[in-house]
Amino acid sequence: MLYRRHLRIKVLQSLYSWYTGGTSDIMAGEKQLLTSIDKLHDLFLFQLSFLVEIKRFAEIRIEENKSKFYPTEEDLNPNKKFIKNKVLIGIENNNEFILSENRLKVNWTHQTDLLMKFYNLIREKEFFKNYMASEDKSIEADKKVLIKIIDQCLPGYDLLKSFYEEKSVYYTDGYDLVILLLIKFIENFNSKFSSETSLPGIYKPALNGKNEDREFVRVLYKTVLRNDSDIDEELKHRTKNWEFERIPIMDIILLKMAIIELQKMETVPVKVTLNEYIELAKYFSTNNSKVFVNGVLDRLIKEYNQEGKINKSGRGLQS
Repeated sequence: MLYRRHLRIKVLQSLYSWYTGGTSDIMAGEKQLLTSIDKLHDLFLFQLSFLVEIKRFAEIRIEENKSKFYPTEEDLNPNKKFIKNKVLIGIENNNEFILSENRLKVNWTHQTDLLMKFYNLIREKEFFKNYMASEDKSIEADKKVLIKIIDQCLPGYDLLKSFYEEKSVYYTDGYDLVILLLIKFIENFNSKFSSETSLPGIYKPALNGKNEDREFVRVLYKTVLRNDSDIDEELKHRTKNWEFERIPIMDIILLKMAIIELQKMETVPVKVTLNEYIELAKYFSTNNSKVFVNGVLDRLIKEYNQEGKINKSGRGLQS
């Protein structure tokens, strides 16, 4: 469910915490890192539940409006397109989703204000009005409106963020990342989804009993820290044109992670490592970091190849 880039981001965040004094025990840091990734799945389920609860809230409002002393024509003949959204109904009736709500003890009973404000927020959006007015009742139309709700309404909804803050610090840290996971899930939703369909896990399914993505996280995190002093010396030698102490800490961490992937991870292609860390530098460090990280890694790769320090298994992984 998580791409390797997402996993690299989680390792990056944990290493940043280590280097800035957030933790000083490697095993404890690893445990906290793996817990933070596991909690992403819980938050993913909470967010699915929130979207389903908005549908339930809309259903209640429709029934209440019918009972008005002087109901309007709209009250008596409401537009039910949203509450009949095939994706939300599919999730709501999914057995694993129901069990997950019970396991996590999800309860929105006392969150009427939270639900009402979000429901009113999406109703004012032009894309939602167009969806409700459209005659298109396809599953694709239902998917598109949910993706827009997730992409345009969830990121800035501070009331929901505050709700999660009270539940877990991990939920706060993972909020933006889970939005990406929700969009990915909705994009892949299709008519074959049923009550028996398994919801996606946080990692790719294990092969031969071994979870490669979880192992990737563990090895990357621990190997960077256990080789820290050696990598420091190597970087100082390779960055003589810069004052090492003045290089942004995020750039140093990104380079350390990349070096471990290049030297220690036989199945990760060199080009993937290069491209991934250039992209991470662009999003998580300074304006000049992308060029700096690109330059250092490009030089390192050439020198490592000459020194025989890059040993990749499989065709196409060396370059």
